[in-house]
Amino acid sequence: MADWLLLRLPRTPEQQPTWLVVDSRGAATGPPQSGPLSLAAPRSAGRRICVLVPGTDVLVAEPELPTKAGTKLQQLVPYALEEQLADDIDDLHFAIGKRPSDSTRTPVAVVTRALMDQWLETLKSNGLEPEVMYADSDLLPQNPGQAVALLEEDVVVVRPPSGSPVTLPADALQEALEMAQASNPEGGGAGRGLILYTGAPEWHEHSTQVEALRERFDGIKIQLLANGPLALFAQQLPTATPTNLLQGSYAPTTSRAVGFRAWRVAAILAACLIGLHVAGKAAELSLLKRNEHKLDVSLREAIQTIMPGANTADARKLLEQRLAAARAANSSGLLPALEALVQAKNAAPGAVVKALSFHNGSLDLQVAAPDASSLDRISQALRTSGWQADLTSGNNVASGYEGRLVIHST
Repeated sequence: MADWLLLRLPRTPEQQPTWLVVDSRGAATGPPQSGPLSLAAPRSAGRRICVLVPGTDVLVAEPELPTKAGTKLQQLVPYALEEQLADDIDDLHFAIGKRPSDSTRTPVAVVTRALMDQWLETLKSNGLEPEVMYADSDLLPQNPGQAVALLEEDVVVVRPPSGSPVTLPADALQEALEMAQASNPEGGGAGRGLILYTGAPEWHEHSTQVEALRERFDGIKIQLLANGPLALFAQQLPTATPTNLLQGSYAPTTSRAVGFRAWRVAAILAACLIGLHVAGKAAELSLLKRNEHKLDVSLREAIQTIMPGANTADARKLLEQRLAAARAANSSGLLPALEALVQAKNAAPGAVVKALSFHNGSLDLQVAAPDASSLDRISQALRTSGWQADLTSGNNVASGYEGRLVIHST
């Protein structure tokens, strides 16, 4: 499964969007970043895009709806929430979430169409096409044993042990925590525990209010967030079931768009790998052809030396004929010596045989090479293949180094 680009839109125009790259397990692969959306767009390549919109702009509710409403559910939702809505129903977008198997209530997210249009247009203009869009409050962790709250700047979000999250101004922190405590189904006495996520500045400002309510809970656990709540939201992606706002007329054009983008990146990488492999093989073939050409030149020069005036158009064939004749004349040591020489010459590119003679089982060569070490490598290669190779003389010349090499069987 592809990684996520988790992108959070700001609550006010003065704030910057923030984003985080997350793997399929919900773990961040780096620190959160912020800035213009144009900087986030390159991070979306090959990744699924999840956009979080401000929970202050989205009403999250769980109305009681008929379990067998079927396709009519979308038509029933606006009327089930009509008393909670201040705007005209026609100006609102209703997104329906997944109903828990043990509940008769259906999660619903409501937002104005004007905001949906504005968010999607801003994202599209920056090359971002989200696969899902959630209210950020809907990704606050849910704990069946205690209430969970997020205090961030001027907003507090409270999620009771069961039910939808509620977003309130930070000024109403006391009321929000009392709401969390009152949600205890056991009633009476102290409520269940509370987990409060917040930043250091917010805790410094509101700690007194929180501590004043400590006796109302079985316990309050404070979790300070050094880099904001984005990483906390990311952890919920693999398991949470928030309500996706991209439904109905706002549904993505094709559900395969993100998958195709991910496969396109993989296909490009595979094509690059194949291209590199082909280029490498082509370079290797070119090198082998150049070495073969050099060898043919050396053979023609050698044949001109030992057979002046001979036609060297097919030097290899002529040499094979000469070697066959030598073999027929009981010169059986010449062919193996030449074969060993050809193999050994590969150890010294650029070496050229200027003259050779074969007498009494020894092959006497006059070899020109770029340097003395080249002749030494030829000698070592011959010794490795079982021949005795002696460099009897040598001197520096303008073109490199020339030496005399005597080869005979051991």
